[in-house]
Amino acid sequence: MMAGGPGLLQPLPDVLADLGVTPAGLTSDQAAERLARFGPNELTAHRGPSFLSALVRQLVHPLALLLWLAAGLALATGTVVLGVAILLVIALNAAFALAQERHAEHAVAALSAYLPPHAVVLRDGGRAGIEAREIVPGDVVLVEEGDAICADAKLLSGAVEVDLSAVTGESVPIVRSAACAAPVEVPTRLVDASDVLLSGTTCTSGEAVAVVVETGMATELGRIAGLSGRTTQEPSPLELQVRRVAWLIAAVAVGVGLAFLPLGVVSGLSLADAAVFAIGLLVANVPEGLLPTITLALAVGVADLARRGGLVKRLSAVETLGSTDVICTDKTGTLTQNRMQLHSSWDATARHSTEPAVRAALARVLGSCTTADLASGIGDPTELALLRAAERLDGIEPPVERREATYHFDPRLRLMSVIVPNGGGADLILTKGAPEAVLDRSRSVLLPDGTTGPLTPEARHRLERRLGDLAGRGLRLIACAWRDIPPPGGQPERAEVERDLVLLGFVALSDPIRDAVPDAVAHAHAAGITVHVITGDNGATAAAIAASAGIGGGGRPHVVTGSELDGYDDERLGALLDSRTEVVFARSSPEDKLRIATRLQASGHVVAMTGDGVNDAPALRKADIGVAMGRSGTDVAREAATMVLTDDNFATIISAVESGRRVYDNVRKFILYIFAHAVPEIVPFLLFALSGGAIPLGLTVVQILMIDLGTETLPALALGREAAEPGLMARPPRSRREGIITGRMLVRAWGVLGLTSAVLVVLGFLGVLWSAGWQPGDPVGAGSPLHETYLRATTMTFAGIVACQVGTALAARTDRVSLLRIGPLTNRLLLAGIAFELAVTAIAIYLPSAQTVLGTRPLHAAELAVLAGFPFVVWGVDELYRLVLRRRG
Repeated sequence: MMAGGPGLLQPLPDVLADLGVTPAGLTSDQAAERLARFGPNELTAHRGPSFLSALVRQLVHPLALLLWLAAGLALATGTVVLGVAILLVIALNAAFALAQERHAEHAVAALSAYLPPHAVVLRDGGRAGIEAREIVPGDVVLVEEGDAICADAKLLSGAVEVDLSAVTGESVPIVRSAACAAPVEVPTRLVDASDVLLSGTTCTSGEAVAVVVETGMATELGRIAGLSGRTTQEPSPLELQVRRVAWLIAAVAVGVGLAFLPLGVVSGLSLADAAVFAIGLLVANVPEGLLPTITLALAVGVADLARRGGLVKRLSAVETLGSTDVICTDKTGTLTQNRMQLHSSWDATARHSTEPAVRAALARVLGSCTTADLASGIGDPTELALLRAAERLDGIEPPVERREATYHFDPRLRLMSVIVPNGGGADLILTKGAPEAVLDRSRSVLLPDGTTGPLTPEARHRLERRLGDLAGRGLRLIACAWRDIPPPGGQPERAEVERDLVLLGFVALSDPIRDAVPDAVAHAHAAGITVHVITGDNGATAAAIAASAGIGGGGRPHVVTGSELDGYDDERLGALLDSRTEVVFARSSPEDKLRIATRLQASGHVVAMTGDGVNDAPALRKADIGVAMGRSGTDVAREAATMVLTDDNFATIISAVESGRRVYDNVRKFILYIFAHAVPEIVPFLLFALSGGAIPLGLTVVQILMIDLGTETLPALALGREAAEPGLMARPPRSRREGIITGRMLVRAWGVLGLTSAVLVVLGFLGVLWSAGWQPGDPVGAGSPLHETYLRATTMTFAGIVACQVGTALAARTDRVSLLRIGPLTNRLLLAGIAFELAVTAIAIYLPSAQTVLGTRPLHAAELAVLAGFPFVVWGVDELYRLVLRRRG
């Protein structure tokens, strides 16, 4: 069948005949044969930018443009060798950055394999959960509220509301029902067919059974152009700041270079010499590895989080996590283990249910009023726990009753009901839900002897006290009720059904808190992060769980119910949230979640919001970081979220925040590193110009290129892999308005590390000259007696900068604490990078062919001994500087 063809628009019997299937579904062998014939049910992968366009982007970013300018100036002034060398640097740097970017893209794309969409199908006569990519034409799929429709299908039975916005752009859900399988007028478009489900849409309510007709690129979704771009990737604050830094560096480099031209001429240099030295300043100011190192640091953060159980969809989200200062978390499954088990059962007189009649009635409601299936293990964990509770209450597996109508759980009503036949020409409405909601709709109670009595005010008060006591112990409570009704002949209005109920009793479920949560909450508090709990559960239950997790400052946290929150205006809610008081928002609706997130962001907070349901999607999209549950969450929630927890564990969120902070810190360490070594590269040019040539040039442009390309890159990349610094999670969250470059960073880079390195390098250069009897103004050019000494002196400068780089790299590993506290040898990648740059330096100095290209000469043993002390001096000065800061702080 062709996508959008007549197959889906044919009458159902014709569709089944064409597919060669029955409503019972396929066998495993049939499914395997069809999977081989039709291929996986997936769209063709979205093709990113072409290799050529990605390469061009690397060649025209601000830092590359500076090198193009330098190459142009070199060629224009006749220094062809230098121009070619700079062009080679441009090409190599672009290739390296492109490789890192593509590697990061592939790493993020590979994470999608961890979370394939799933579907429930009928295979071999039973229900089976499979990956959506394994769906084939002829499969019979079961669709429930919250499911993403993974293929084009024809409804066999049931009715659902479907969000067609992915296909039509309309946001209002549309009813799709098998009852309309033979309309008077046959539609001509699939989107108008009232008995067709389309891939890429979402079931917002109801449940149905459908037969798959088209899969993969044969679906309507596959036909519509541009559907592979379901999500857009906006640059993160970090990426925007890095771009600004790149332009700032470009402006400084061009400004310094242009200022050098007249300065050099006034100092007595020829115009050609001044131009060459201006080129040197441009090159010295360009941090070639900045962009690839940023990309790699973010990719490392994503990979690290994946190992810990947090799948981040975008590289940029890692950095945003680091500035999170408020976490709004669910309770069940996130703070707790989501392994509900029956704690106790109670009758409608607030006593333990021991009478068979009461226990059987409770078991009937729990076993029939559900969307879960205990045999296959498919369903909400709480629903499965209630089915196991029903089995324990009645001693037998709950029978499957035929339903006349189903009223799905409504988060506002906090109820679910079904209508089942009750014999004798009557039906029975079975209702379960939050105790308060069921109590409000009950008028009588089932007594222990099986008879019915009135629900008196005294009995209601006694029940409320018992419920409050149990909820205060952190138990989850579910009330059960029923009522006889005459056969409706159709599905009556919900409000007419869920009233005048007979209260049967209630069950208490226990869900122990996760072992790692109390420590995680303590770490969050130490990091200055406020934790709010937003749950649909009872306030006392939620407060007990929150208190055991450490939320609320050691005592019982402040509780605000959904009805109370409705009475809060925005100003009062904002004042509550800004007070830093940790709140349990109980009996909350999805709209409450969205309102809380909006109010927090309006106050300047960076919000992480957890969710798992369909209705959580708006809040997940609104939050700075939407966190969906990988195990218990719906496809819709996972699609709306920025991060998915494969273990549904709150502790993973804290690990994600730590990883985000670490990534941001490592980017700043790299920037500190490259800013610091620019100073000793620039100072030799300034001394030459300011002295009017009396002090010869201590470094050549080719040597600068060798430093930036050959010795700088690997240590810089290793800094991007640095482990979290001690005390990282003891700092307050950084403001989203804080720039990546701060005044304190510049003081440390230029005034401490850079200045120390420049002094050492200049003294090393002059020391070699002085040892040979050189005086300012003496000729050192080719043919002069001091020429070989001069070449050895420039080699001393070149090697001195590399030696100072080693000290700077070690110093940059920490922001405040001493390097001795984390251990100088703990970053093995950095040690490997240092070993590599020392090897490259040795080759540049002692290999004859390299000497010819770079103008280097072998150094004496005494000079090597002096160089060996440079890293320790640079690191030592920085250690003293940070010691002073720690004492002042």
